[in-house]
Amino acid sequence: MILEQLKVKEKTDLQTYTREEPRFEDGEWWYIRPNGKRERVESHARKNTTRMFVNGKYIPKSHPLHKPGSYKALDDAWSHNQIESVAEGEVYAVMNTAWPEWVKVGKAVDADDRCKGYQTSSPYRDYSVVARMSTDNRHSMEKEMHRTFQHFSTERRGEWFKIDKLTAIKLFNYKIQENEVEA
Repeated sequence: MILEQLKVKEKTDLQTYTREEPRFEDGEWWYIRPNGKRERVESHARKNTTRMFVNGKYIPKSHPLHKPGSYKALDDAWSHNQIESVAEGEVYAVMNTAWPEWVKVGKAVDADDRCKGYQTSSPYRDYSVVARMSTDNRHSMEKEMHRTFQHFSTERRGEWFKIDKLTAIKLFNYKIQENEVEA
């Protein structure tokens, strides 16, 4: 019986099929879904071969950059040029506690993935996304948000704006509401 359990475990790499620990019940290895429903490890692992995860976050097959596999960052799956060719994504505001009066407005396919890239330039890993919006065209929306922030900020240096955090969040919320009304 134990030998059979080990064979099943060897056949499916239990370390990469999911972030959750499998359970051995009723003579088989099971993955327990968040809703409590269980699924055989082999079945779950087989499905994961067609799924994409970036830093543990599921990327749906409908995403234009979908590529099966598990990656730490989008740059690990695709080149910068391929990522830039995709219009859909997010426009975000990021801050660092070292410069609390400055906010960077940028664009990315995934704002959390992009923020993770900023962390490498700070020994304290203190960058955080304070606002974000999803958009069909992140390139044009970023330009529009830059114009908006230019109007409300006291100073600008590239994509960095001297503006308080609350105002930055309000500008994003206003734009999100404006887009919902148009849709």
